[in-house]
Amino acid sequence: MSNLLKNGLAGAMLLAATAGISAPAQAGATIDAIRQRGEVVCGVSTGIGGFSIADSSGQWTGLTTDFCRAVSSAVLGDAAKEKFVPLSPQQRFTALQSGEVDMLTTVATWTLTRDASLGLLYAGVYFYDGQGFLVSKSLDLKGALDLDGASICTATGTTSELNLADYFRAKGKKFTPVVFESQNEARAAFFSGRCEIFERNVGPKTPLRMERNANALWTQGGQMYALPVR
Repeated sequence: MSNLLKNGLAGAMLLAATAGISAPAQAGATIDAIRQRGEVVCGVSTGIGGFSIADSSGQWTGLTTDFCRAVSSAVLGDAAKEKFVPLSPQQRFTALQSGEVDMLTTVATWTLTRDASLGLLYAGVYFYDGQGFLVSKSLDLKGALDLDGASICTATGTTSELNLADYFRAKGKKFTPVVFESQNEARAAFFSGRCEIFERNVGPKTPLRMERNANALWTQGGQMYALPVR
């Protein structure tokens, strides 16, 4: 997963590092707007535990929200001068391109296509991840290759959705995608029985909150290839 910055902010950081001049003097339009507004507006996911999730009081916590606060501290001298805008996978890049947010601190895989076509700059990698499957043990599956013909819940507009199609095509297998706007919706659909399998990230620190009595689930042997840089 990577942080995506608008060209102004990313360019200013690069210029300050290479030219040896202060960031305030050559910050660019994005940082100028942040300073004038008095807050950093960060696009985050609609709720992924461990990365960006809001509690009952509306307080956001997680790795990506902390990164946003770090930028706020560096640019404005106060980590609390931030605003979080939850965005779905379909909304996130458009929101950054249009200026609705100053930067994305969300789970957006770094790919060559995105790097070359979006007009945005990836600032760096902060998490390495993989992709796998969550299924009921009652299906008695031995590994990912036993998933032929299965219905799989996934989130649309993500590289995970594309990886899923590529994986099954490469293995000569078929599946039925059950697509939702967010990973949380896909997860809820899996637990309610709308699909047989939930496709999810399986990085070492990627949490999946499971309801009580839902621990008879299988993940071993189910990891598939995914772009490791996110």
